[in-house]
Amino acid sequence: MNAPATSTRALSGLAVMLTTVMVIMDMTIVNVTLPHMMGALGATADQITWVLTAYIVAEAVTIPLTGFLTARFGRRNVMLAGIAAFVATSALCGQSTSLSEIVVFRLLQGIAGAPLIPLSQAVLVDGSSPQERGKAMAIWGIGIMLGPVLGPTVGGLVTEHLNWRWVFYINLPVGLLNLLLVARLIAETPRRETGADWLGVLCMVLGIGSLQTLLDRGNQLGWWQSDTIILLSFTAIIGIALFVYRAFASDSPVVELRLFRDRNLSVASGMMLVFGLGLFGTIAVQPLMLERLLNYPAETTGLVMAPRALGSALSMAIVARLTARSDPRWLVGAGMLLAALGTWMMSWYNLDISPGWIIGPSIVQGLGMGAVFVPLSTMAYGSLSPRQADAGAGLFNLARTIGSAVGISVAATWYTRFGQADWNRLGGHINPFNPNLHHWLSGQGATLADPHSAVLLGHELARQSSMLAFTQVFQWIAISFLAMTPLLLLLRKRQN
Repeated sequence: MNAPATSTRALSGLAVMLTTVMVIMDMTIVNVTLPHMMGALGATADQITWVLTAYIVAEAVTIPLTGFLTARFGRRNVMLAGIAAFVATSALCGQSTSLSEIVVFRLLQGIAGAPLIPLSQAVLVDGSSPQERGKAMAIWGIGIMLGPVLGPTVGGLVTEHLNWRWVFYINLPVGLLNLLLVARLIAETPRRETGADWLGVLCMVLGIGSLQTLLDRGNQLGWWQSDTIILLSFTAIIGIALFVYRAFASDSPVVELRLFRDRNLSVASGMMLVFGLGLFGTIAVQPLMLERLLNYPAETTGLVMAPRALGSALSMAIVARLTARSDPRWLVGAGMLLAALGTWMMSWYNLDISPGWIIGPSIVQGLGMGAVFVPLSTMAYGSLSPRQADAGAGLFNLARTIGSAVGISVAATWYTRFGQADWNRLGGHINPFNPNLHHWLSGQGATLADPHSAVLLGHELARQSSMLAFTQVFQWIAISFLAMTPLLLLLRKRQN
């Protein structure tokens, strides 16, 4: 291969990785800035979370349309339009003066960014041979793994040293550079006239949109104790059922669900859904533990979480070389075991842990996640034709998006339920007949008769029950990684 071609491919890889990091990072970068937004936009704690919900729902609804949009308008045109719109809506988010404005702009930002992730993956799949596909997926995977971890880190730094509006403004220089690289380096794909089952699209929007909304809001609204969640559940079930029926019955479906007849794509997508649950579930609850329980500032929280991404990048680089020479199923299996081990080690946390005890298990988990991600992505597209790459990437990434929403929702619900149960269980030991209680109070310079002892005990009970809840969440996330193992038997070995 000559030097100009190698340079072009390297720059193309940089372009798609920048695209992926930029879009994925915006899912989590806002998390640490929400308290600052509340004051500036006059919103309550419950209302401000719509800034997150709008983006997630818009992305989930739009991702399945990637194949249709690419067929109609061409891959390069869709990417250019998406990046330009993402940059523009980022600027508008930063200029927002009310909650309604920023929610609308975040909705548009999610729509603009949604096709960019699967199209970035499709560019790398198409531009690499089967033997080099592992390296290509490693490049793309680094963006996927870096984005969620960098989000809270960058968000904390920017908010602390500038203000919350700059978490959106930083997309402008990155997006403009990305726009130039894509315009120069990404080749256009042939367009073709395709039909459109717009009734199926409507059902998909209602179904997936309702599913994402109930997953994002369920824990806050008390799940099925809320009439809103019940309504969203019925809408999601009916909408998704009709969408699936129309996708298989229509002669011109907008979303090619028939691609799921490919066993590797369907199984890999299911495993990616569980993988997203574990990754985003961990990233959702770990900052809460570090900031609320261990009193880490946002900047420190981001720094101690960053090594997970470094572990992922290292294992991706190693696995990318092994994927072409070994059975990817063994690599996925080894990665799941490592990810489960690292997450299980997190269940050993206590209130006195050092930063090293946070970083160590995170690196082990990151090594495992990287080892899962590359071969699983490679196998998902192993038997798809180039013509099917864009639509297949859309479905694969839809599974990752839904998995991330499920992971965040389930982890938050587990934490709440476990915390309540542990509070009640531990609280039963606070009684005058427990000698350990008197010993602990003596160490605090107090007795059970002191008026302030109730406050001390209540505070300590909340801390201990909260830490126990976090460790139990990590245990179940570790089990979710192990639960993927039987699915490896359904994956077909790569055909050389």
